[in-house]
Amino acid sequence: MKISVPTEDFAGPDLTPVIDVVFLLLIFFLVATRYDQEERELEVVLPEVTQAQPLSMTPELVINVMRTGKYKIVQVEMDERQLSSVIRETHKKNPHQSALIRGDGEVALKHAVRVMGLCNEVGMDYRIAALEER
Repeated sequence: MKISVPTEDFAGPDLTPVIDVVFLLLIFFLVATRYDQEERELEVVLPEVTQAQPLSMTPELVINVMRTGKYKIVQVEMDERQLSSVIRETHKKNPHQSALIRGDGEVALKHAVRVMGLCNEVGMDYRIAALEER
């Protein structure tokens, strides 16, 4: 007696769920785009800014105190008078910005104290970065 083996034609994976998901995504994006278009067409009068101040891109003004007693901010070397004007201008533009004072390990403390005094004159908060040498 001959045993019949059922033959199944295997044509590959079932793509029906994939097609369903693609159509659902297509409908979703069509609907979302439609709402976006309607939102842009609303007649809204936006308020005007009377006075705006640019915010600094960095959270702190980094002041480097060099061994020579000069100061560096963003690779620009300056003396105490120039540093004072930079601190005043920075605080004027963004009163919430603080300063980070970084001193060379061999620098005299008086130079870092001068920077602290300049920050205190305008009311700018500051932090001091110290390096522990082992």
